[in-house]
Amino acid sequence: MSQKIFNTATRKKEVFKPLKEGAVGIYVCGITAYDVCHVGHARAAVVFDVVVRYLRTRGYQVTYVKNFTDIDDKIIDRANKEGVNFTEISERYIKLHNEDMAALGVQTPTVTPKATEHMEEMIALIGVLEKKGYAYCVDGDVYFSISNYKQYGGLSGRNLEEMIAGARVDVNDKKKNPLDFALWKKSKEGEPSWGSPWGKGRPGWHIECSAMSRRYLGETFDIHGGGEDLIFPHHENEIAQSQAATGKPLANYWMHNGFVKINSEKMSKSLGNIFPVREILKKYHPEILRLFMLQSHYRSPVDYSESSLAEARSSLIRCYTTLRLLKYAQEKLSADIMPIMKEFSAEEENYIGKFKDLADKFDAALDDDFNTAQALGHVFDTVRLTNNLIADEKNMPASNKAEILAAAKKIFDHFGAVLGIFQNDADQFFLSDKETELRKRGLNVEEIESLIKKRQAARETKDWARADAIRKELARLHIVLKDSANDTSWIIE
Repeated sequence: MSQKIFNTATRKKEVFKPLKEGAVGIYVCGITAYDVCHVGHARAAVVFDVVVRYLRTRGYQVTYVKNFTDIDDKIIDRANKEGVNFTEISERYIKLHNEDMAALGVQTPTVTPKATEHMEEMIALIGVLEKKGYAYCVDGDVYFSISNYKQYGGLSGRNLEEMIAGARVDVNDKKKNPLDFALWKKSKEGEPSWGSPWGKGRPGWHIECSAMSRRYLGETFDIHGGGEDLIFPHHENEIAQSQAATGKPLANYWMHNGFVKINSEKMSKSLGNIFPVREILKKYHPEILRLFMLQSHYRSPVDYSESSLAEARSSLIRCYTTLRLLKYAQEKLSADIMPIMKEFSAEEENYIGKFKDLADKFDAALDDDFNTAQALGHVFDTVRLTNNLIADEKNMPASNKAEILAAAKKIFDHFGAVLGIFQNDADQFFLSDKETELRKRGLNVEEIESLIKKRQAARETKDWARADAIRKELARLHIVLKDSANDTSWIIE
């Protein structure tokens, strides 16, 4: 099946045809480094991490570029408030960003350029635009002239009135058109600045991405991505300045992930509902947050809430429970003296066929515009099928069953490599999850283990009333007991 991508520019799914056979160039807009990453940043990071992971499993050599905006009004404002150099602010939050992404299992992009390291490229690009009549300078500020670029609005599909209403425009008498946007800003007293043909100043927000994508991916590349909020004006402006300069398309495919809502409300600082990634990860295993993000199609909005993360946790526990059973079943079979493998029976062939079919359906879902929601449905079907196989007590030769279990494990490895989940040993996951939940709920391992031992002692003396009372006491703490012939294990509900 051919890979299809929904192209924001054409508003339809298109068959993906990279510019260069076997290679893909992707540019995704990164953070402005003035604060810690929140759940909205996490969604974009996870979405495009999966895109890159999957394309690589398909054999593409992917060059993934994700930038850092390390000079901006917000960075300067924060630096002034703290009385430090702007670089101290940007470096601090780039470091924290990288820690958060590593914790989330987001693979490091191929290139992570910073705006301040590419002044020469930006100044050169602005010079080309000025020479071609698309830029004008007024008292040290340089603006892009919207009136001279007739294709403006093609990505967002907005008319002129909508664009004026939605643009990030300041009241500025210097502009010829209120939609004209800054390519270069004249430096104010005390602000960081760089020399240029128009005087000392610093770049506008939009020009940096055009310059850096061109530097690392060329004048035209395959995929440009980012959050839905960047369609207008940022990506619209990128297209205008890039294509005005080169006369070529900037990117052939435009991908945008949907918004994150918080308890069905828009996420915003004014509502006080911004959730930093590092605070979320104090209460939830990173793969729970990833799974939550991937349960919806990337173009759809997701509604972040404690209940939605709790549901994602339950789903991930189901998966890891199966992976642990699979691990133990493989260990048991490898310890047995295994006879020579016989031909597969019809029932065994049926298992093999079903596993292969689920793996194919998983890939087909991702081929269809990276539909992780549908792909996860096939993951859970694989969980059920694996549970059935492990529990199957029919006379199946050990070597045959081991072969089928190995095939199942290989499929789970593929799922995990693409989605960035199942990256922990099952026992390690449950230990980490248990520690996190205990900390979050203010529970103590020693106290729980002590109650379980008291219950076990009551059972041994056939004091069933006492044993049942302790079970109920633990249940009130959301501790679920699992009795076996030899011991009692427990999980947190």
